[in-house]
Amino acid sequence: MDTFILAALALLGALAVIDLFVGVSNDAVNFLNSAVGSRTAPFWVIMTVASLGVLLGATFSSGMMEVARTGVLVPEHFTFKEVIIVFTAVMVCDVLLLNTFNSLGLPTSTTVSIVFELFGGATALACYKVWSSGAPIADLGLYLNSAKALAMIMAILVSVVVAFFAGLFVQYLLRLIFSFNYERYYKLFGGIYGGVSLTAVFYFLVIKGAKGASFMQPEWISWIGANTTELLLGCFAILTVLFQALIMALRINIFPIIILAGTFSLAFAFAGNDLVNFIGVPLAALSSYEIWSAVEGADPTTFTMEGLRHNQGTPTYFLLASGLVMVLTLWFSKKAHRVIRTSISLASSARGGKEQFGSSLPARVVVRSAIRFNNLAHQIIPASVIKSLATRFEKKKLAPGEVELPFDEIRASVNLVLAAALIASATSLKLPLSTTYVTFMVAMGSSLADGAWDRESAVYRISGVLTVISGWFMTAFTAFTACGLICMLFISWGEPLQLIMMVLALIVVIRTNFFVKEEDETPDHERIDRGDKASIRDLLTESVNDNLNATLTLYAQGLQAFLDEDDQKLRELKGDAAQLFDFITMRRGEYYNMALEGGGSRSDRDARNFYYRAFTSMKEVSHSLRDQIGVAQNYVANSHSPFTGRMRDNIKTLSKRLIMIRDNFVPANCTQALELIDEAQRDFMTQIGEEKISLRKSELYLGYLLFAREVLNRYMMVKLLQSELEAGLAAQQQQQAAFAVEDDKDEPLQPSER
Repeated sequence: MDTFILAALALLGALAVIDLFVGVSNDAVNFLNSAVGSRTAPFWVIMTVASLGVLLGATFSSGMMEVARTGVLVPEHFTFKEVIIVFTAVMVCDVLLLNTFNSLGLPTSTTVSIVFELFGGATALACYKVWSSGAPIADLGLYLNSAKALAMIMAILVSVVVAFFAGLFVQYLLRLIFSFNYERYYKLFGGIYGGVSLTAVFYFLVIKGAKGASFMQPEWISWIGANTTELLLGCFAILTVLFQALIMALRINIFPIIILAGTFSLAFAFAGNDLVNFIGVPLAALSSYEIWSAVEGADPTTFTMEGLRHNQGTPTYFLLASGLVMVLTLWFSKKAHRVIRTSISLASSARGGKEQFGSSLPARVVVRSAIRFNNLAHQIIPASVIKSLATRFEKKKLAPGEVELPFDEIRASVNLVLAAALIASATSLKLPLSTTYVTFMVAMGSSLADGAWDRESAVYRISGVLTVISGWFMTAFTAFTACGLICMLFISWGEPLQLIMMVLALIVVIRTNFFVKEEDETPDHERIDRGDKASIRDLLTESVNDNLNATLTLYAQGLQAFLDEDDQKLRELKGDAAQLFDFITMRRGEYYNMALEGGGSRSDRDARNFYYRAFTSMKEVSHSLRDQIGVAQNYVANSHSPFTGRMRDNIKTLSKRLIMIRDNFVPANCTQALELIDEAQRDFMTQIGEEKISLRKSELYLGYLLFAREVLNRYMMVKLLQSELEAGLAAQQQQQAAFAVEDDKDEPLQPSER
């Protein structure tokens, strides 16, 4: 038993470290996107502030560790062997569940998963104990801390709603006060706003969070509790006067201070609330081992764990080590940096970007209802009031070439301070919240209040909110059920299966997070951001060749799968074609960002126009490819008759010719292929008069010919646009070289050159 326990504890510790790395990589966006999106400070400054918040916040999370020990199960009714079964089942399930959800792209939460895994594992074990002992089903309540578990579940669910409406109302109120052109009002109310924001940070993190700090002495906590009002009033007065003096006397922008303080506080709150999700269960297992091993000769199958009731506190070095792992992850995880970069657009006010969520029927219903309600409100509320309110929400006009930020400093500060306040208040009550859902819903509420949800994006943003809520229920149900099943397997198969499953989970999480090659899209984005002629030329050269290669390859594979009547392969290729269409559509959408940014010379603007025309042609081709493979897949799925005879031979010959053209796309080869298409079509017209060919088969065959013609025609036009761009760039470079030579001739010789 001792050997098994030591091995299990070592594996649990390894799982905790790896899970900590993966969790922070996914959750770092929660406390970094607002500061990064508002560009209030250099990236390294933001990262340093967040790192300090994480490191200090980890030491305040000691009180949250009770969630794993006594939050769900009643320890005095479980033996040492039984709690080890529950804890190992929870960690195995947590790692496998989070990796599965991440690979499927489904929304999830480490907090929701850990709470419901504990609940599912404890419930399964309690049911087994009741059944094996012949006790009445009512005795289940003896094994489960139902009241605490229900409070945690309700806190997680209610926090989603509270966070959304809090973000909505606070942001709306502040926008009425400051407007988007807030320089004038900022001088009057900036000091008060800064004082309120930082006092809130001080209250929720220091005063409310002090109870959970591992280094706080009881007398310190008592003194803070007795002098809370005086501390808050003094803090507010000092900060308000200080900030107003900075604004009036030194003309300093205090928003970066507020945003960085909010980043620190949210990172602090994240570490304090979420650390239990990663190390709480392994630490509970370690505490159980220490309690059991302290009693010499204790039988693990009968020794009960009432000792877990005693709040022993978590050693500070454990918390600091965990915080250090989180900090290193922030700095060195490429996945964390990519998640931050790609998620900022979710609450963005900028146009032209690809939305993270698609539309859904419930979202459409909500949007239509909101439009009707808005029209009704305009009929009731006086026009003068509506006009007055509208002036407060008029966006700031950008100078030519100025880039629109995803959100301004007011909204960034609201997102940070409000989310930190909600999370820290829950931490002080020892209630785990989903930091992912809280920060997401605050950002959604504030973006709605700010008018970022316009008619172009509202349906997608509401779909995102509904997806998050549905993801909460999906995560909860899956975690509860899966952990219960794993726990029952451990009961049936014993210690060997526990070790095997922990090793398997460790291999899975390492393989999926450390040995998967990830594509880096940064170079393309940087070239698009520059939007100059040379960058667009380079991007088109790569994109056209890649897209042509992908299109003709999918066409050939799809045709072969159709001739083989391989329905499964056609389904896969239809998905690949849809991904190609989405990718090209996204790339074409970058044109709107380039147009919004403006700037550049006339030749640069012409190059952007070439970019749009080229990607429009490629988009139409990919759209036709997706449809053609879909028609073929449906044809095969319905078991219609395949191509035979001359139809089969002609279409295979055409496919081979297109593959040859893929590697050497020149006008002569394209002309020969077009002649081959004409010949195949004439041959088909002869064949259709000689033998019976169904309308369905005829349309499919002609669809293949029409698509091949479209590929050739459109990509020849794209190549022509490329040639024009190359010629214009070459002429520009020659002109610049000529000017450089003239300058050298006109420059007087230096004494050393005479």
